[in-house]
Amino acid sequence: MNKGGMGVGSSSIMLIFAVLCLTIFSLISLSVAQNDKSLVDAETRLVVGYYEADELAERILAEILKSGSIPGEIYGVSIETYWDWDIEAEVASFACPISDAKQLNVKIAIYDDNYDILTWKMWDGNEWENILDIEVWPGFEDMFLW
Repeated sequence: MNKGGMGVGSSSIMLIFAVLCLTIFSLISLSVAQNDKSLVDAETRLVVGYYEADELAERILAEILKSGSIPGEIYGVSIETYWDWDIEAEVASFACPISDAKQLNVKIAIYDDNYDILTWKMWDGNEWENILDIEVWPGFEDMFLW
């Protein structure tokens, strides 16, 4: 005699459902963890690349200040110079590579006995390119021509 309650079949279904839910949640957690790891790895490469470029820029600046003149190239990095009449100083600019797409742009003003850092920033070297020609809604004024 069966007096109600759950039988063997319904408890098996509940167990299978619980195992499926736990499996799906574990796969989702694994996927999220792998995505987070790839983002952290990319950020780590960027930070390491930045500090390597920063060290190279510091060495280039030290060579410029030590030599007293600005050569066209130091440590494989080309240096452009020009005279800035506004600040009355020779300005040297160069870019140290961080990654394939980013670089550290440096611009320094060199005076007789001192120097100023005008620019020292990370820059995305890729240029934006419009690949889609999308028609944009012109607005309400052109929508109704009375």
